[in-house]
Parts: sequence; C-alpha cells; structure tokens
Amino acid sequence: MVRSCEQGIPAWVAVGTLLLLINSVTVRGAALKQEIALDNGATVLNHTMSLVQRMETLLALGNGSDVTLRVQTINTDEVKVIQAHSLVLTLQSDVFEELLLSRNNSAVVLRETPDCVAVFEKFVRYLYCGDISVRLDQAISLHRLASKYHVWGLQQGLTQFMTQHLSSDSPTGHVIGWYNYALQNGDMVLRDSCLQYLSWNLSSVLQSGEWSSISEDLLFSLLQRSDLILQSELELYEGLEAWISQNQPVSSTVESALKAVRYGMIPPQHLFRLQKQSPLMQKHYESIRDLLYLAFQFHSASPIQLAKYFDVNCSIFTPRNYLSTSWGSPWVINNPTRDDRSFSFQTQLGPSGHDSSKRVTWNALFSPRWLPLSARSTYTELGALQPTRTDGGRPRIIVTPATSSPDFAGVSFQKTVIVMTRQQGKVVVRHVYNFHQSTEEAGDFLVDADLQRRASEYLIDSSLFLHIVIKPLYHTLLVARK
Repeated sequence: MVRSCEQGIPAWVAVGTLLLLINSVTVRGAALKQEIALDNGATVLNHTMSLVQRMETLLALGNGSDVTLRVQTINTDEVKVIQAHSLVLTLQSDVFEELLLSRNNSAVVLRETPDCVAVFEKFVRYLYCGDISVRLDQAISLHRLASKYHVWGLQQGLTQFMTQHLSSDSPTGHVIGWYNYALQNGDMVLRDSCLQYLSWNLSSVLQSGEWSSISEDLLFSLLQRSDLILQSELELYEGLEAWISQNQPVSSTVESALKAVRYGMIPPQHLFRLQKQSPLMQKHYESIRDLLYLAFQFHSASPIQLAKYFDVNCSIFTPRNYLSTSWGSPWVINNPTRDDRSFSFQTQLGPSGHDSSKRVTWNALFSPRWLPLSARSTYTELGALQPTRTDGGRPRIIVTPATSSPDFAGVSFQKTVIVMTRQQGKVVVRHVYNFHQSTEEAGDFLVDADLQRRASEYLIDSSLFLHIVIKPLYHTLLVARK
C-alpha cells in the first residue's frame, strides 16, 4: 500500500481527507444548489472563491499530502520539493496519472529546464486553483509545462494570452521568441498569429531591437509575402541591410535575401543612390545585377511596352501594402455610427517611373448601416410601406476611381483597407480587408465589429482609423501566334 510521505497514513485516508476538506466548504459556507434540477426557481449561492482559497491553503501547507514532487533542474543538483495530492494531479493531467501509477514510492522525480523550474510551483498552483498570473517572460515556460503534462485548458489559455499580447512592450521583445517556440512546439495558432503580427506591423518591427534576432527561415518567410505592411520597399531593403550587418550570414544567404527585394517598387532615384552608397549592394552587385537591370527597364518604359517582352506578373512588379502617400491615404472617421461619410484622395497611376507622375483620384464612401436590397423598405401591392429591418445593417466601404482614363489599359487596382486599433497603448493593425480587383468593395468589411460599443477593439477613442492602399497590378499581354 502506498504510504503518505510525511504523516505515514494510507493514501486512501489522505484522499478521503482531501474530499472532506473540499466538501466542508460547501457545508460550512451555506447550503449550495439545493435540488436545482427539480426547482428552476432555485437560487445558486456561489462560494467558488472560498473553495479556491482552501485549495490554495491545502497546497501551501501540504495537509494530507500523499506524493512528493521532486523537481530537478537539468544538469544541476538543484531540487525543488513540492508536497502534493495525487487526486488533484490525476484529475488535471493524464501524464501525472501515468507517473503516479508507475512510481515505486511516494516521490516522483521530474527533470525540467531552469526556466520551467522557476515557474513550476505556479504551474502546480493552477492545478489546484484554476487561475494563474502570467508575465510575458513566463509565457513560454508555462506553455511548455502545460503541453508536456497535457493540461490542455492552461495550454489554450496561454496561447490566447500570447496572441492577445503580441503588441505589449518588453525589454528585448517577445514576438519573434514566441514564433520560434510555436514553430518548435507545433502550435500552429500561435505561429500564424505571430507571423501575421510581424507582417502587418513590419515598420515598427524593423525599428525594434527584436528585428536583428529573427532567424533566417523567418526572414525568408517575411520577404516572400505580399501582405507586408510598411512604409516602402526601400524601408524593407534598409532593414535587410541592418539585419545582415548584425548577423553576418554566409554569402549564399545574403544573395538569396537580396534577390527577394522587389526593386521595381523602389523609385529609380533611390536605386541609383543604393548602387553608389550601399556597401551591401556594391559587394553583391553581380548576384542582383539582372534584377536591377529589369527594374530600370520597368521604370523607363510604359507597362504596355514592357508587357510585350516580360512577364509583369512576377514578384518584382507586385506591390506590397505600402503606407507612403504615393500608394494611398489614412482616413480617420469620427463617430463612425453617426452617418455616411465620403473622402477623396490621390495616388500615382503606378510604381513605374513612366506612370509615377500620373495621378488617379479616388472616392471612398463609408456607410455604417448599409442594408442589402432584400432588407430595405418595400411597398406592398396596396401601396403600404413595409418597415425596414434595422438589425441587418452592417458597415460598408466603397472605393472607386473618380474618372476613367486610357492610361488604365493593362492595369488593374487591388484595393486594401487597413483597420488600426490600440493594444496595450500601442497603435497596431487590427484587420486587413482586400477587395477583389473587379469589385468596388470588401464584402466582409467589419462584419464582426460592434461600432456601437465605445470600447470596441476596432475603435481608437471612439473613432475608426483606416488606411486605404491602392496597388496597381500590371497584366501580361496575350499575343496570338501567327
């Protein structure tokens, strides 16, 4: 028979004591849930907090303990001893259940990394009390323990905590560390959330101390994306230059990274300056010479002429989401639930040097309560007006060119609306809506947003902060064979 580690009493007595302690809360506190299933009018007296306090005291004092957890730091002689109760451990974790079934005495030896040992008592307290306080620097360690011991509720809660605190300030940054951990641990939800945050807020990431710590794999994952949000492609090149200077990767990595830059999106005057003033470009010029030559051709000829000889659908001619004024405009809508708003702005016709001086005027319309035709007021055969359904209205945004022009030939416009929000005191991207090239609006625009609520996560100080980006896309001409 298994003996208790300190009191020398049988384990079944310890478990019984634990159950009596738990039950005493309900008896002493008040009569809880008297025949609720039979009486729908019953009043529930909730003393959950009292139970949690007693469970915390039970753990702290070790009363009725029947198992000792000896938590050893890997590669050291340091051991942390925790008096626990097998009933609680097995209820919360099937891993603990297997460990307790296979033990030879009242002690269970666990080997953990130093960072996990530092939070192990906090982890065990969660098993008893069901709540936990988490700091940014503890999230990975606790998530690792929750995953190892199959405490799935805590694991999911920590994943949610991390996805909600990507924008929080920390001394050395944490998003890239969380991404690397999620990739290693197989947490796809956390991995995708981190990657999306980095992609949508790349300008601030490039300016942070965290940028130099990204891995080569993550760097190439970012460079390949067209949904990056940043000021310009030049900003990305300069950030890449800083990363290479800090990390000193091998030449093949440098050249592969330089080839991922979209030089056609950098104005020719800046390309000339980089050729003369960038030590990185001068050193590796031969590896990207053909790309630079193609970029200069793109800037010197009309897109229609270029499309006769080159595939203009390749990445070098595909814009990302640039925030500079040539590509779009911010739009702050105060009190967005009040009434319809309109706004006009101008962009360049295209990034090509041939088109950059030509301007396109755009009209944007925002409606807070747009209704589809099927939900609007209608007349019956007798002429009576049927009431309008007001519960089906949703926000709508339309972006259209003010005029048409022959210059639009061979060009279509990808319209993107970026919604900003404030998280932990920092303005970050909340959502990105892309319009199909052939449409004037995004069908799912703010479909989940409650703009009536002042504390809505889509609002900043009761205002809707948008940024509209217009991305010209060139089409390859189809030439019939003779």
